[in-house]
Amino acid sequence: MRCAILDDYQHAAQAMADWTRLEERVAITVFHDHVDDEDTLIERLSPFDVIVIMRERTPFPAPLLSRLPNLKLLITSGMRNAAIDIEAARKRGVTVCGTDSHPAPPTELAWALILGLARHLPAEHHHFTTNGPWQSTVGMTLAGRTLGIMGLGKIGTRMAHIAKAFDMEVLAWSEHLTQARCDEVGVTLAKSKRALLSESDIVSIHLVLSARTHHLIDRQALEWMSPSALLINTSRAAIVDQAALVEVLQDDRIAGAGLDVFEQEPLAFDHPLRRLPNVLATPHIGYVSDTNYRTWFGQAIENIEAWLAGTPIRRL
Repeated sequence: MRCAILDDYQHAAQAMADWTRLEERVAITVFHDHVDDEDTLIERLSPFDVIVIMRERTPFPAPLLSRLPNLKLLITSGMRNAAIDIEAARKRGVTVCGTDSHPAPPTELAWALILGLARHLPAEHHHFTTNGPWQSTVGMTLAGRTLGIMGLGKIGTRMAHIAKAFDMEVLAWSEHLTQARCDEVGVTLAKSKRALLSESDIVSIHLVLSARTHHLIDRQALEWMSPSALLINTSRAAIVDQAALVEVLQDDRIAGAGLDVFEQEPLAFDHPLRRLPNVLATPHIGYVSDTNYRTWFGQAIENIEAWLAGTPIRRL
């Protein structure tokens, strides 16, 4: 059997798990670069029976799956991947399995973005290292401010607990969020999406991407935010209308955005989000941590072993 590990940008896959467990049955090939072109990707992946992918770094839609006749097992990090056509894989007899994830790493990154924006850390660090002005900004105190959380799942709940440690008020909203759930977490249920956006000093998105949440934050929603407010998106890029967000940021209609996800990844070198001074961005590293990598690659090995034994686990 041949197994490909895709998009191992950090050369971490083989160091984070014991792949020697498979060496007598499976030949492992690791690819560290990213390929967008479908024909090039087909040429690269055609020989492989098993492919291990990292979340949405390389999508697997139906047309791509149809051109990989040798593919039998597809493993993704996480237990949800909107970039895989699960039904198309099932029709072609491809087993799709996932791995567990821990909510702490993306939560921690969201707070890193909030703190970096609130205290203007990129600008102050740049001035410090280039002999620029000594103190050039006035930061935002978090205590007493309001954090609006869109989505009160595992990550949203952790966000709320940390916000309260900062003495912040916490609003929460999603389409089906209940008062009982908000009472359980100890936050206030916003009356509407508009209320959450207009009443929050910082809005942080923690929703699953679906037809219902696609462009949930559109141009109108962005207009509801205060000019002094910050928007944080470490969830999925398509929840926010990226073109509208760029326009709002260029016109200073909100104070800033902390972003870890983008409509096209890697983001084009000439994209305006790379140049806007009120954007603090990271290259989709919310889940990229030592604990998650050890879990993902370790469980990928378990998934392969179980599939070889005829008893697949963690099927999507």
